[in-house]
Amino acid sequence: MYVDSLALKNYRNIESLDINFSDGINIFYGDNAQGKTNILESLFIAATTKSHKNSKDKDIIEFGFDEAHIRLGLKKRDVGHRIDMHLRRNGNKGVAVDGIPIKRSTELFGMINMVFFSPEDLSIVKNGPAERRRFMDMEICQLSRIYYSNLLNYNKVLNQRNNLLRQIYFNPSLKDTLDIWDDQLYEYGKGVIRERKNFLNLMNDIIKNIHSGLTGDKEGIELIYEPNISEEEFREALRNKRDYDIKNSATMTGPQRDDFGIFIDGKDVRVFGSQGQQRTAALSLKLAEIELVKRIINDDPVLLLDDVMSELDTGRRNALLESLKGIQTIITCTGYDDFIRERISIDRIYRVEKGTVREVRNGTE
Repeated sequence: MYVDSLALKNYRNIESLDINFSDGINIFYGDNAQGKTNILESLFIAATTKSHKNSKDKDIIEFGFDEAHIRLGLKKRDVGHRIDMHLRRNGNKGVAVDGIPIKRSTELFGMINMVFFSPEDLSIVKNGPAERRRFMDMEICQLSRIYYSNLLNYNKVLNQRNNLLRQIYFNPSLKDTLDIWDDQLYEYGKGVIRERKNFLNLMNDIIKNIHSGLTGDKEGIELIYEPNISEEEFREALRNKRDYDIKNSATMTGPQRDDFGIFIDGKDVRVFGSQGQQRTAALSLKLAEIELVKRIINDDPVLLLDDVMSELDTGRRNALLESLKGIQTIITCTGYDDFIRERISIDRIYRVEKGTVREVRNGTE
């Protein structure tokens, strides 16, 4: 699968854009804050309905406008498809596939899979559990419609239960109504826990060889799922900890508090890893993500690389460049000289300046 074309209107600082892509390596270069990342973000939103930066739709629409549009053309097994997305400042987004409106976001998943690399990926390792949960959720949602549905419903029920807990604090007679929310939270939550555990098991099978190669067989890596509560104990814990939840006006138990550990030679890299080890672990996670997608969908994902090459040393850069072979890659950078020096075959080059995009051919725009 690969992205064939992209059209944008009133998207962040891009008033209008209509471009085509090669199924190989595409580079968008220019100074910082010109709109390069916005292009990658729009691609990811079209594929997943979500911004990789967790931005809200109203923040994506160009200042002074009430709507923005994304039109993504793609090819899948030589068959063309089109995704149209209509973002509204005051309302829900509208999505159509091949001209037919869809009612649920899950209908979009599976059309195309994307893996997003950015310098912020180091935060997966360095920051708190929320970053690691987000890493799991963003990838599993693309691979499993059931997981997306369970996660979406879990979060809705969680919010409703938390609202009820705040009411119970002032009106204890409502306590008995928690049963219905507990049952739903358990049903959706156990599916989330099960899929996350399976995802990390699959990642573990892949990441060990990748990390070993990056470190010259000097380090071993292991991912360990750290659920807040096991699937088997979740229902009982919800009931036993009700008074504690009421006191805190929040649900204190469940997959919303999950984490996973990243261990190098038995030591927690989140705490004890050097900066270099943390960067290598983050790169290993992303390269393993690519390989996992390949295995599950029996096809290549589209790679979105947001100014990551300058952040990597020679060894890590070579490992990443090796992973690009045969995969459509869309790259942002301040200049493309490094790719020429690395003898990387570049198929299309675009210059981005103040929200406008111009194709560069034979060294001229």
